[in-house]
Amino acid sequence: MKNCILGLLLIFCQLSVAAQAKQEEVKLWENGAPGFEHKKDIPERAKDWWVRDIHNPSITIFRPENPNGKIVLVIPGGVHSSMVFNSEGARAAKYLNKLGLTAAVLKYRLFREEGSDYNQNHPTEVALRAMRLIRANAKNWGIDQNRVGILAFSAGGEVANWLTFGDHKSIELSTDKIDQQSAKPDFLIEVYPGPLGIPKSVSKNAPPAFLVASNNDECCSETILDLLVAYRNAKADVEAHFYSKDGHAFNMGTRSEFQSIKGWPERMKDWLADHHYFQSK
Repeated sequence: MKNCILGLLLIFCQLSVAAQAKQEEVKLWENGAPGFEHKKDIPERAKDWWVRDIHNPSITIFRPENPNGKIVLVIPGGVHSSMVFNSEGARAAKYLNKLGLTAAVLKYRLFREEGSDYNQNHPTEVALRAMRLIRANAKNWGIDQNRVGILAFSAGGEVANWLTFGDHKSIELSTDKIDQQSAKPDFLIEVYPGPLGIPKSVSKNAPPAFLVASNNDECCSETILDLLVAYRNAKADVEAHFYSKDGHAFNMGTRSEFQSIKGWPERMKDWLADHHYFQSK
């Protein structure tokens, strides 16, 4: 009996180590964020649904059992005062893993957190660095650097907008090879994105976009309509789902009472399939 218990404990430990090995936190800058290196060792605070005091930005990589070479940068929301890391980060990443997609959940600096020294340029800087870091490590991570997408929620959608539709060129004269990579996403998924950064117009070559929101969302329902119109006017590739039920922050649909909202990730899965994002390299 004793040997049986020890054997079970050994198996449990092995499974636990294997599960941990599928997640890896990677700091975006070796010595901390530029201009704020002195803050890199300040510990983060996390409780229930939120993470705060993010001074040393990172991506947490979630790897699937059978990776297909595609990766998605997941950008959680939280009004720029907190970060909804679990519901809009880790849970989204695990869903993507089931589809064979690698996911990298971004922790960016919060400019509306009480006492913050940051402004809205800082999360943009972090997102740019994350995209460039992913592409710089594409070969080592088994990633197709031409199939790097974004899945963003709420305030994270604003970060995605600043990154995607802003004028950001690679720093060609930089000695940092990471900064010489492109930061433009190859596809864009936005779930009830905030209003900041929504462009009045986009180019015909804008990244294919999948948009989701609820009509009853007082904060962030019109934003996807505005982005949809911009895409339609440019004849760019876009799909939008505008649900009649629920409000803001339904996350991956699991906390909603409405079947349509519960099923929105399946619509995203369909869209990804139609765009051949499940095909291996």
